[in-house]
Amino acid sequence: MKKEYAKEETDYIDKYQKNGYCANFLFQNNCLIDVDTKYGYKPAEIFIVAHHRYEGMSNPDDMSILYVIETSNQVKGTYLLGYGPSADLEAAEFFKDIPEENYSTNADINKLT
Repeated sequence: MKKEYAKEETDYIDKYQKNGYCANFLFQNNCLIDVDTKYGYKPAEIFIVAHHRYEGMSNPDDMSILYVIETSNQVKGTYLLGYGPSADLEAAEFFKDIPEENYSTNADINKLT
């Protein structure tokens, strides 16, 4: 099993931001919204460069997925999605609707330069 780089999401977020993945996204009205431009992306406009899953150390129900995203117009950023009992089901469905061919098999931060 591949060893994860970081124990907490923020460690990865910091590392990706240093590599240019600085945009922040919100999920709203069935779109992933770029916080700065307010543009709403549909699933077909999203490309998942990498994703990392986390379970809480003290509470295994505290789970999340960090998505590293590039959009069809080359905006790079991250989105943190809670999953498990506290999941946002609409946001989870949005990520399931991203076409399979838009998911990279690369999850190595060191190859994302």
